[in-house]
Amino acid sequence: RNKDTTRDEFIFYSKRLMRLLIEHALSFLPLKSVTVETPQGTTYEGKRFHRQRITGVSILRAGETMEQALTAVCKDIRLGKILIQTNLDTGEPELHYLRLPKEISEDYVILMDSTVSTGAAAMMAVRVLLDHDVQEDRIFLLSLLMAEMGVHSVAYAFPRVHIITTAVDKRVNEEFHIIPGIGEGARVCCTS
Repeated sequence: RNKDTTRDEFIFYSKRLMRLLIEHALSFLPLKSVTVETPQGTTYEGKRFHRQRITGVSILRAGETMEQALTAVCKDIRLGKILIQTNLDTGEPELHYLRLPKEISEDYVILMDSTVSTGAAAMMAVRVLLDHDVQEDRIFLLSLLMAEMGVHSVAYAFPRVHIITTAVDKRVNEEFHIIPGIGEGARVCCTS
């Protein structure tokens, strides 16, 4: 958050934080006990994700910055994209683009947006997933930074969605930027 952080440092630490966030989110998935045989011929008791698939869905464009961390942690993960933009006349979110993998209804979905201020885009994205028959309790909303009002909005509207973030800031300004936030330039910086 330091304004004097160099671009390279910001990208490095953002990517590191994204990976930690995703790894933490995966710990909330349902696991089952498994026994495997080791190369030494002994058995080992471990845990394995017991459902079919995990799908990552980015809320464009900021959510795309988290895809690299997700694919580094989850082998052969399917990815989808949702573009939601605010109508400047009405202030309401509008769906402009949607590409989801087939048969997403059976998946656990990692919904990614790097920052969530009001929660309007996140709520619309959750609604789109629900409209595609994804179960609410199988949706994990991941964000590097959320405003308190965004957390409350999403949690109130969708109480079974898992919300996982690295920090929650108290307020947003009149342009709905999170304060103190990480700066609006962060979105551009992370995508490079």
